Amino acid sequence: MKTVVGIDNGTQSTKVIFYDYENMKIVAEASAPHDLISLSADGKDDGTREQEASWWLAALKSCFAEIPDDIRKTARAVGVSGQQHGFVPVDKDGNVLHRVKLWCDTATARECEEITSDFGGDEKLLKEVGNLVLPGYTAGKILWFKNNCPDEYAKMEKILLPHDYLNFYLTGEYTMEPGDASGTALLNIKEGRWEAGLLEILDPDRDLSGCLPKLIKPGETAGKVSSKAASELGLPEGIPVSSGGGDNMMGAIGTGTVKDGFLTMSLGTSGTIYGYSDTPVIDPAGNLAAFFSSTGGWLPLLCTMNCTVASELMRELFDRDLKELNSLAEKSPIGSAGIITLPFFNGERTPNLPNGKGCLVGMTGSNVKEENILRSAMESAILGMKLGLDSFRALGFQPKEVRLIGGGAKSPLWRQIAADVLDLPVQVPVIEEAAAFGGALQALWTLEKIGGNDEDITRIIDTHVKLEESKSCMPNKESVDQYDDLYRTYNTYVAALTGLFQ
Repeated sequence: MKTVVGIDNGTQSTKVIFYDYENMKIVAEASAPHDLISLSADGKDDGTREQEASWWLAALKSCFAEIPDDIRKTARAVGVSGQQHGFVPVDKDGNVLHRVKLWCDTATARECEEITSDFGGDEKLLKEVGNLVLPGYTAGKILWFKNNCPDEYAKMEKILLPHDYLNFYLTGEYTMEPGDASGTALLNIKEGRWEAGLLEILDPDRDLSGCLPKLIKPGETAGKVSSKAASELGLPEGIPVSSGGGDNMMGAIGTGTVKDGFLTMSLGTSGTIYGYSDTPVIDPAGNLAAFFSSTGGWLPLLCTMNCTVASELMRELFDRDLKELNSLAEKSPIGSAGIITLPFFNGERTPNLPNGKGCLVGMTGSNVKEENILRSAMESAILGMKLGLDSFRALGFQPKEVRLIGGGAKSPLWRQIAADVLDLPVQVPVIEEAAAFGGALQALWTLEKIGGNDEDITRIIDTHVKLEESKSCMPNKESVDQYDDLYRTYNTYVAALTGLFQ
């Protein structure tokens, strides 16, 4: 048996799969949870969302310890997916200098405003670089680190993202690839190079380009599994580690979103909707992030910081399990009898409301019922991402169908809500762990390239990515019309309350 290994470093956990690529099946998998630091050093909730990088390594080792030794020895290559935008500063010896500020950290809003102003504003950023500098992206975190931790900042030798850090642990090599690197907000999307003007704004006294690892192409190797990592994880020493990528880029591979017209939507802690393009897609409104893919193209993407957050909070409030959440929400009509959730519990990235708050609006004396509140929380996850679909269509992208992943994809009700709100067919991949699977398939692509087969990754995707036909959903015309009305009302509330969040 021969396997490729997919590793996914997510916000909530690390997942590992061993994929038998000859028989096209996962033969072993494991996961381990991560904690989350959500308060600043003085105990205030200022938008801080951090993790210790050491927790990731402990979780990774725990996962591999669960895999039988004989299966670990079958590994031929490894691919790593990581939560995007996290800032991992390391010193000359590779030691991490500070807790990792995550994608959902909004404590750097002031730094983002400063960078944007010094560069010349949003319009200039979009025109010249392709992306805004938003809270959540890495650029603001670097300036925050410089301003708040000057002694540690002075020791910083490399700027890494979460998947880069795991690649470094595996190989001892420092690398980045364009997909995840584009989420730093420092990479010029039009020209594929670091934007010198932004680096100078971050530090006019130091050339930060030396702290950024070399950019390697998708399909290239980040290095080989070192003797130390091999000993600690039980992997064969010297097997290749692919370039890897951000979790959205790897999710695109794991769902087959590597061709024009296909969209992937992830219903997790955050919500994302993204589609593959052969050419750069830069949204003049700034709703879609202009990212590279990890397969050699582009991956325009909308991200919301709150997706299943609302449903989880409401489920906990009413002390309901997931089965009860779905059964109760099914009793509520489309539109939740008028109750609308604005799910900005962690602040928000799109729309850009880092100080946003969660709200329940539209309540009356007759509709305040548990089932309406629960369904409204579920509906809000999709309503928040419809903005991304509208942006895709406005830019001429012709969506054919949506591939749904994440915890929400397991819910038949949520799948139908997605089909009706987006007015598109919804498909669910057979393999649920899309990011880890994407890492494994990218590793297979790299392995084949090393073997002299320099073909496009799409053949690998067509062969290995399968869809669960029993979970597919088609939009219902009557429901589509009802959700169109609800979406307009939702946007009216967002517009009316935006001033309170700024």
